[in-house]
Amino acid sequence: MTLSFTTHNAEQTISLGTKIGALLTPGDVIAMTGTLAAGKTTITKGIAQSLGVTENITSPTFCLISEYEGSKIPLYHMDMYRLDGAEDFVNLGVDDMLYGNGVCIIEWSEKIQSEIPAKAIRLDIQATGSEERTITIDNWNHGDIQL
Repeated sequence: MTLSFTTHNAEQTISLGTKIGALLTPGDVIAMTGTLAAGKTTITKGIAQSLGVTENITSPTFCLISEYEGSKIPLYHMDMYRLDGAEDFVNLGVDDMLYGNGVCIIEWSEKIQSEIPAKAIRLDIQATGSEERTITIDNWNHGDIQL
């Protein structure tokens, strides 16, 4: 199933993230795409809230992977922006995260396309205005989401 949403500010993007996160289950992988400052980390903040993460969510651009222990489900937030390709990703040893009991969110997933599990939820964020975002979710099988 493909879903599409338009948010008009960061608060709405976070709110959409909380609705997505509330429907996720252990083992889910979200492969995110979008330009710099499109809102990938912003929507991740909402997803994290629904998983019971209380820590502040920041972009893991420099550390590559941030692990958060949610009260409901662990969150593995990955940023592939600085990787040269799929081989670098494999060398990170992320199999336990991709196929474990947490939720993985992979920003810049297009850089490691060959390593993304087929079951992954595809989430694309495009800036369509100064704060407006169009968010498209593909391969979604967790039910309907109302904005």
